[in-house]
Amino acid sequence: MADAKNMGASEPMGGGDDMVQTQAYGSWPSPLDAALAAAHDGQPEYVGFVGDEAWWTEPRPAEGGRRALVRRRPDGTEESVLPAPWNVRSRVIEYGGRPWAGAERPEGPLLVFVNFADQRLYAYEPAVPERAPRPLTPVSAVGGGLRWVDPQLHLGRGEVWCVLEEFTGEGPSDVRRVIAAVPLDGSAAEDRGAVRELGDDAHRFVTGARLSPDGRRAAWLAWDHPRMPWDGTDLLLAEVTDDGTFGPARTVAGGTEESVCQVEWAPDGALLFSSDRGGWWNLYRLEIAAGPAPGAAPGRPALLSTTHGLCPREEEFGGPLWKIGLSWFKPLAAGLIAVVHGVGATALGILDPATGEVVDVAGPWTAWASSLAVHGTRVIGVAASPRTGTEVVELDTSTGRTRVIGSAHTDPVDPAYYPEPQIRTFEGPDGRDIHAHIYPPHSPTHAAPDDELPPYVVWAHGGPTGHAPLVLDLEIAYFTSRGIGVAEVNYGGSTGYGREYRNRLREQWGVVDVEDCAAVALALADEGTADRGRLAIRGGSAGGWTSAASLTSTDVYACGTISYPILDLTGWAEGETHDFESRYLETLIGPLADVPARYAERSPAEHADRLTAPFLLLQGLDDVICPPVQCERFLARMEGEGRRVPHAYLTFEGEGHGFRRADTMVRALEAELSLYAQVFGLHPTGVPALELTK
Repeated sequence: MADAKNMGASEPMGGGDDMVQTQAYGSWPSPLDAALAAAHDGQPEYVGFVGDEAWWTEPRPAEGGRRALVRRRPDGTEESVLPAPWNVRSRVIEYGGRPWAGAERPEGPLLVFVNFADQRLYAYEPAVPERAPRPLTPVSAVGGGLRWVDPQLHLGRGEVWCVLEEFTGEGPSDVRRVIAAVPLDGSAAEDRGAVRELGDDAHRFVTGARLSPDGRRAAWLAWDHPRMPWDGTDLLLAEVTDDGTFGPARTVAGGTEESVCQVEWAPDGALLFSSDRGGWWNLYRLEIAAGPAPGAAPGRPALLSTTHGLCPREEEFGGPLWKIGLSWFKPLAAGLIAVVHGVGATALGILDPATGEVVDVAGPWTAWASSLAVHGTRVIGVAASPRTGTEVVELDTSTGRTRVIGSAHTDPVDPAYYPEPQIRTFEGPDGRDIHAHIYPPHSPTHAAPDDELPPYVVWAHGGPTGHAPLVLDLEIAYFTSRGIGVAEVNYGGSTGYGREYRNRLREQWGVVDVEDCAAVALALADEGTADRGRLAIRGGSAGGWTSAASLTSTDVYACGTISYPILDLTGWAEGETHDFESRYLETLIGPLADVPARYAERSPAEHADRLTAPFLLLQGLDDVICPPVQCERFLARMEGEGRRVPHAYLTFEGEGHGFRRADTMVRALEAELSLYAQVFGLHPTGVPALELTK
């Protein structure tokens, strides 16, 4: 059915043929167990400089999944800035965003951060550890309370600018968001009235404001339902008035079909932003003239000159704004710009805006995260490769030297057990390209009989406006080192390949994603790479939707794993989720009022009668994005149909959307392997048997 085009593969590693034992796929012994995979889950995020020191957040699966804030001392040692149980993580739009900011002062650094448990903003002086973090913001008992994200410290003003998310009622959509200033003296800790709102709440969603070098203007992004930020955003510009609030805002870029995903100020006072107006997120520069626009009302922004592109290319210099405060570029003091860019894979480069040239840094990294910080000639980011996990990497632009400065990768097992990925492009329905990463079974000590084909699991990423990066993932290695192949599919709708590829999923969710995953799975079987009778699919969140939709609408897969999924579109659209994604389906499916039958036809919960393949359902009980009621309704309808399909439903207290605790991840991973073992007739060692209800 599908013609696969191999775009390159790595050479195998491991012992010689005389060391290899023959054993059936899925039964190979592996030193990489579920506990090891769980211990290395997650990645550092939100890098920044405090004085000359690099700081960042990183996961602690063994500490209940908290996010620790880490600093790198001048002698190279790393230390946690705050002890447990402090958890540096925001819940704004539920996915959160940048949760901390810091500044160096003569008396030592000042840190402001969001604590996950109560969502209050705190101030802390690490040089005086006997002083506990002190709250800067109050608590509200209304709905989800008060939440903060993307803090920007302004010491001269004695305040920190943030995005404030304020619930006004008990419903998930009873909420307003506004850019606000919180005094650093603690006067707002018990007084909501002491928080200054810098602008109005004319827009449903806003990012943090960036103050111009001269302090006269502020720029930020905004958008409204039913748009998601990758559909269209407005870049707003306003004068900062004498009382420190924003004057009337003017839209200077963006729109309903133009996504601006980041804005920053250049050192010379021009605006830099990433926009997909040309079909790809590229960088643009907007000059601001000295005089006011003719006839402009008092307080209006200055006259704007023509915007021009800095490096027009058919590749991405931006990405989807799933969290507030992500950064794909940062201007350096000398006028150069550090950029994360690429098609599919990403690199860190230095852009000269005068020539449009980009010089990429040397190194093995194939995926740079949307988190950059600069200080003088130094740039820090988060990067990974197929042979290394995510690390904090520093580039010195004066020398061109790169080095790992934090969360350094260390091999928990012999790297000969790591998978050897292939970058592939497959042909799908209507001849469209489908991008995927194929991870064949791989072991330095074991091989399967020549007449056996391996089982394969298709991994559908979340989002669905997201991307599966080409990096070392020990969860993938957990399967491949035992003789189970993995195919990560960047189906139509994925980011990293331009707006046209991303827009393939408009009103086609549950169709294009399902077709693309199936096309890859069947192509692998047709070419003799995978066993047609031993194909599975797995995914979480939107990937859980794709997995469930695939099991109820195709006969491609023998089983599947569905984690914290969307299963009932109508219920989700009518209030069973949070505000940020509450209108997302209008783009992915169509407006509910216009196409109600489409919502029913696409929902796995409506098609329990079609389900025949065994499955594993995994759900966090504290999930407000894809709540447990979706799983419960799905199972009730299946049982109401009298379906006796083997399955297991595992729930986890204290887990929300996505699993963060080590014990949860171990249980989930072992249960998944046990499902495949039972369905495919595999014999892995040391894995507890999953009890399937029949």
